[in-house]
Amino acid sequence: MADIIRHIIVRGKVQGIGYRTWIAGEAVARHLAGWARNRRDGTVEAVLCGPQESVAALIEKCRHGPGMAQVSAVDDEPANEDMLKLRPHGERFSILESL
Repeated sequence: MADIIRHIIVRGKVQGIGYRTWIAGEAVARHLAGWARNRRDGTVEAVLCGPQESVAALIEKCRHGPGMAQVSAVDDEPANEDMLKLRPHGERFSILESL
């Protein structure tokens, strides 16, 4: 089965609690590629790439997040390989600078 790429925006109380680091750890544990970053509007944005089942499982887990998170919504849409190019060369999963 081919890999899929999804772009998500996580809304709620998701900054200042390690949400990006949590996503990175969860993605690495599932052998996914991609990146995560904070956005100025208070959301966390991520791109996840890998087997459909693994990506879907992480997106579902993002609806709750780590213990201190208060997720109000997760926007989820298809993405393309160009979005993966935002991570530094050679890294499988990256935490990017805030946007």
